[in-house]
Amino acid sequence: MRTTIKARREERAARTPLLEIAYEGWGSPAGYPILLLHGFPDDVRAWDQVAPALAADGYRIIVPYLRGFGPTRFLDPSTPRAGEQAALGQDILDLMDALALPKAVLAGYDWGCTAGCAAAILQPGRVAALAAIHGYGVGDTATPELPAPAAEERECWYHWYFQIDRGRRGLEANRREISRLLWKSWSPNWKFSETMFDRTARSFDNPDFVFVVIHAYRHSHGNAPGDPSFSAQERRLVQLPPITVPSVVLHGEEDTVHPPHRSLPLMGLFPGGTRRIVVPGAGHFVPREKPDAVIEAIRSLVPAGSTA
Repeated sequence: MRTTIKARREERAARTPLLEIAYEGWGSPAGYPILLLHGFPDDVRAWDQVAPALAADGYRIIVPYLRGFGPTRFLDPSTPRAGEQAALGQDILDLMDALALPKAVLAGYDWGCTAGCAAAILQPGRVAALAAIHGYGVGDTATPELPAPAAEERECWYHWYFQIDRGRRGLEANRREISRLLWKSWSPNWKFSETMFDRTARSFDNPDFVFVVIHAYRHSHGNAPGDPSFSAQERRLVQLPPITVPSVVLHGEEDTVHPPHRSLPLMGLFPGGTRRIVVPGAGHFVPREKPDAVIEAIRSLVPAGSTA
């Protein structure tokens, strides 16, 4: 029987070798840890309906702002503002070190899915289980991808825009307008409020937001070098190793930028028997649009006997 406790949110920060990572903590510090990882362009508010429900089960919920978002800051002005997959994954492992967490369940979507998959590949012994919203989130950044069908290429217009200086300047000047457009396009039937968007859009005022985002998309297409400090991790990730930890894969049925069919060829990179759930009525922002489906999936992954 699940013991329900009252969930309370606390704003905290942890220092890692490169970052002061701001995060929201929910639930009992003695509970089994679950890290919820947001995407682009989004922030910790993506998990507002998921975190308190899991915290009420007795789990310790940690919802960090990724590098370049919200109050998270680089410690050294000279550190490259990299957004590559290896950096995102290592940040999560470094955060776990800073919080003295030997092991945790990870759940993430979009960039958060990339971070969770990368962490599970780099240090599988630290990841008890993984909820990968959008599927296998790691890519071969060393090999040019083949063009996708025209309709899918169109949905990824921002990738190509960010490759040129006009796109960088456009993101600097129009970060809210671009982000709002992506929200509407990626989840065409989701009726979010301007109040909801504005609460999250504050995170895009982070002074490193533009640098990290531009680097993320340029590096993913081979148009920007990686941070040398992550070269060993990146060499490992570009081999597209299998994920060996217990996993579940979720997709929004109406997601226009990560359509569900894209994950099918890569399901073999998850352990045998991994559930693949296509969530009806959801677009890209599954934790916001259909939180109950995400809550159920995460609950199914937590090791038995781990509730407080």
